[in-house]
Amino acid sequence: MLMLTCPYCGPRAETEFTCGGEADIVRPQDCDTLTDAQWADYAFMRKNVRGRAREQWQHAQGCRRWFLAERDTVSHEFHGFHTFEQAAGERR
Repeated sequence: MLMLTCPYCGPRAETEFTCGGEADIVRPQDCDTLTDAQWADYAFMRKNVRGRAREQWQHAQGCRRWFLAERDTVSHEFHGFHTFEQAAGERR
């Protein structure tokens, strides 16, 4: 079993979490002007990175808060966990 570290609650079993998919996907500014193909591209197309990727996770069976995790998609090894506030501070 994998262990994830919730930035709010600490280490917990993977069964307590739900993966929300790829992080850092920017929503289009003016959705009303998008074609169906452009909207489908935003909604469904993902990079599907082989190796390290940033993902959104929810501690569904705990504090229910969302956070960011960096995970290797090949080995499933986690390399870090951050709140969205921590991640925003790193980008500055």
